[in-house]
Amino acid sequence: MKTIEEFKQFYDTDLQPTLQALELKRKKAVKLVAFLVVAVVGAVVLALGASTLFPSENLKYVGIGVSALAGIVFIVVFAIKINRAKKAIKLEYKQEVIKEMIAFVDPNLTYTATGSISEGAFNGSKIFLKDPDRYKGDDLIQGTIGSTEIDFSEIHAEYYTTDKDGNRKYHTIFKGIFFIADFHKDFHGETIVLPDTAEKFFGKLGTLFQKMNISRPKLVKLENPEFEKAFAVYGTDQVEARYILTPSLMERIMDFRKKSGKIHLSFLHSKVYIAISVKNNLFEPPFFKSMLKFELIEEYFNYLILSVNIVEDLDLNTRIWSKE
Repeated sequence: MKTIEEFKQFYDTDLQPTLQALELKRKKAVKLVAFLVVAVVGAVVLALGASTLFPSENLKYVGIGVSALAGIVFIVVFAIKINRAKKAIKLEYKQEVIKEMIAFVDPNLTYTATGSISEGAFNGSKIFLKDPDRYKGDDLIQGTIGSTEIDFSEIHAEYYTTDKDGNRKYHTIFKGIFFIADFHKDFHGETIVLPDTAEKFFGKLGTLFQKMNISRPKLVKLENPEFEKAFAVYGTDQVEARYILTPSLMERIMDFRKKSGKIHLSFLHSKVYIAISVKNNLFEPPFFKSMLKFELIEEYFNYLILSVNIVEDLDLNTRIWSKE
């Protein structure tokens, strides 16, 4: 797998010239924003001036109306130009920077900027119990690592609540990277591994709360105390759950958790589903900040390597089972 030193060299020789050209386009687009602000301020000044310059009330209203109309026209024109410029920069950034970065990491991977893991696959993982009311995603990456097929993308899934006045408020179910890989095993049951917040906050009493979770299958008891402190495992088949979560795999999941932070997993449909929570939007160009900061693209590279390395971290290429 590519190292950060190799990526830095790739950045200097291949990505930086493209980013410099995009940076010029970004600066031009930001100037449009400045012009828009000037147009709005100018319209306000004209309206105020019209209200004091014209002695007649009718002329005052005409002057204010003309100023307001001119301001609205300027706002609409510049808003359209800014939106078009941002979309063009974003598209070029994804095609010329992100796509090239992914090809550098592994040429066997394909990238679709507007693609994503489907809502059906997200819901079908059974990691999250609540179906989204609003679902969007982008930056779909697909391919084969060794002998393991993988798909992952950014996902933002939300549900809404309604207040007494009928106003909707959206709440995040999940935001981050959603990963699917072939586990090369036909599962008969469902095994779901969730962050164990109950035991973290309530200690042994948390185990009681886990058992009372009637929305999930039965709680699975494992032989790894550290793993059980970090995760709550639910399964429809206790034997199969323990068969899947071998001591080696549990150690690998714990190690991966240290690198990635909050993760959820499920094993069903012969696949492993992994949800990695990420607050920031990944693979997006900055608009009001310079694109030439290496730290920004380095962060994207690190998340990409983290996602691709799941196959190696969880040893998914080792075929200890065969499909029926």
